[in-house]
Amino acid sequence: MKTEVLQSIKKTEEEYKSMISAAEEEKKRSIASAEEEADRIVQKAELDSGEYRKVRLAEARSVAAQKYDETLKQGEEATADMRSAASGNLNKAVELLVERFKGQMNV
Repeated sequence: MKTEVLQSIKKTEEEYKSMISAAEEEKKRSIASAEEEADRIVQKAELDSGEYRKVRLAEARSVAAQKYDETLKQGEEATADMRSAASGNLNKAVELLVERFKGQMNV
């Protein structure tokens, strides 16, 4: 009877050792799987962030080009307005110079 009890205890200990060993192996596999999944997630996030960066840069360049074109157009319009105003003033300035020149000639 004692022998049977001791054998039963020994058998139970061996079963528990086997279960513990299996659990440790499963733990190692789970950790390795989780690390692989984490690496895939990080790689995907890096790829996604690179794509997002490209898209945002393209959008920013587009907006900047549009603003540049608008500013250039406004500058050209302002220049045309100034030239027009200056042209009108040029005639007046010529007349004034001619009058002063005539005045100097008569003095």
